[in-house]
Amino acid sequence: MVRTPLTPWERQRGERFGALLREARGERSMVEVAAAAGVSAETLRKIETGRAPTPAFFTVAALAGALGLSLDELAVACAPDDQGEGGRHEALSA
Repeated sequence: MVRTPLTPWERQRGERFGALLREARGERSMVEVAAAAGVSAETLRKIETGRAPTPAFFTVAALAGALGLSLDELAVACAPDDQGEGGRHEALSA
């Protein structure tokens, strides 16, 4: 199966999602959060660095639960704004 290449916006969304996870993780180690979510530390590392820009839904849900984030918060923070760009990061800061 050949995957369709990601658009620049999809890559940026993945990078933004990774940054949100890093911020939410705070001082907790990557290994600690990955274990709490039931994923490997390497999977979390790839997501946080944007190398896995489209993680599976259940991986996202598990990480959100481990970090105390709601899926709604993540969706809003990674959604495009009115100009088609992401940037609703303030949803997690409020």
